[in-house]
Order: sequence, then structure tokens, then C-alpha cells
Amino acid sequence: MSNFVKLEGVDLRYGGSRGVLALNGTDIEIKRGEFAAVVGPSGCGKSSLMKLVTGLTPPTAGKITVAGQEVTGPLKCVGMAFQNPTLLPWRKLLDNVMLPLEIVQPHRRRLPLHRQEYVEKAKSLLKMVGLNGFEERHPWELSGGMQQRANLCRALIHEPDLLMLDEPFGALDAFTREELWGVLQDIWMEKKFTTILVTHDLREAAYLADVIYVMSARPGRVIATHRVDLPRPRTIETTFEPAFLEIVHAIRNQIAQIRDEIKAA
Repeated sequence: MSNFVKLEGVDLRYGGSRGVLALNGTDIEIKRGEFAAVVGPSGCGKSSLMKLVTGLTPPTAGKITVAGQEVTGPLKCVGMAFQNPTLLPWRKLLDNVMLPLEIVQPHRRRLPLHRQEYVEKAKSLLKMVGLNGFEERHPWELSGGMQQRANLCRALIHEPDLLMLDEPFGALDAFTREELWGVLQDIWMEKKFTTILVTHDLREAAYLADVIYVMSARPGRVIATHRVDLPRPRTIETTFEPAFLEIVHAIRNQIAQIRDEIKAA
């Protein structure tokens, strides 16, 4: 597989030449169709990384390429999901899922003439995540876990080449979070879109990812890369296996060392 996302010596400084250096010399390579996770201590630049890759923020130095093209502005090939679902409360679930089709080309142009085709596509996604029958409900009629399932559907409805996930399950209880790991894994195994997950949950990273990048304290840079060579589909039982625990403990020890260095500084 060829590299789909590549960061080469990327720096990001907020607030001008004397501002805060968030990232310094960051190098990352993610192959097409790969599921990558980024972990590290708070303030290490994980969310800044998301803004850089999607073109929402330009780097101060270095180069970012996606699908072989240098990123010079906001990308259209991206789907995004965040910790809070941000579903529009006045729109029904089906309409919320279809929202990107009203914005992103060429779907925006095709939508008036092919609406039923897109409706069936949205319903198919909702069925995949267990929300068939809820198409006409409003977000406030759904649980947090159900809203986050719909949020994933909305991020995928326009078939993005790249899915960016910023702590998408962080606000959910442990059981719902683990259930949605399985849902996301099932969708990814069927669609095989390139995915970057930012998370504080090391078990989540090891469950979902093919490769995990560990960031240093600010200014952030990649200090370790872990390949997760565990068979798929993974289950909650997988999280108790020695090979899984070994990966989680290795990463936890690296982050603990970083935190100790911060305290000692």
C-alpha cells in the first residue's frame, strides 16, 4: 500500500514567531486504507494534528500531503467526527446524516436529481450502526450512544477517502464506548477508508488501529510507532489477551515517562 497521508518535518506555532510551538519536526506516514491512532499526554498537539491534515490550519514549517497532493487548504475528501455529536436538534436523524450532501461537491450538485438514491444510502448506513427505524426521530429523542452512531454515519455519507476522529467516544460510558468500537471496526472493515483517530484511551487505540503513533509533550513530535498485528475482527475478549495487554502497557509506560519528565522540568 502507498502512503496516503504524509507529514514531513511539520512545525506548528500559534501566535506568531514568539508564540506557542505546538508541534516540532513531526513525521508521520499513513498508508491508504490504514487505521492509524495518535496518542500522547494532554497538550501534545494531537488535535492540532487533525487541523493540519484536514487543511484547516497551515503548518509553520514542513510539508503535508494527502493522496499525493500537498495540503494547501481545506480538503473535500475528509469526513470528521468529534467527541460531541453536534447533530442539529431541529433536523430529524435522516436529515442530519444527509447534511454533508448539501455542502460537499459533487453530491451537492447531484442531490436534487438523485435524492432517493442518497436517502437509501443514508438508511443503509443507519442500518449498519443499528439505527434503522429511527430515521424520523430528532437528536434529543436519542441516547448519547445513538447520537454518536448517527454522527459516524454523517461523517461517512459522502464516502470520504479520509476519516478523522477526534475523541469520538470520549463522552460515553465504558460499555457504550466499547460497543461503538465494534461498530466502527465493522464499518471500516467493509469500507476500508483511511482513518486517523485521536484518543486518550489506549485500549481504544489498540482495539481499532493498525498502527499507533505516540506523541511527546509539547512541542509534539512522534517518539514511538507501534504496529498492532492482532487479527481482525477484534472483540472485547481480545482486550484481555497477553499480546493486546503488552501493547497497551508499553504505550502507557512511554506516556508515563513523558509525564514524569514534564513534572521534573
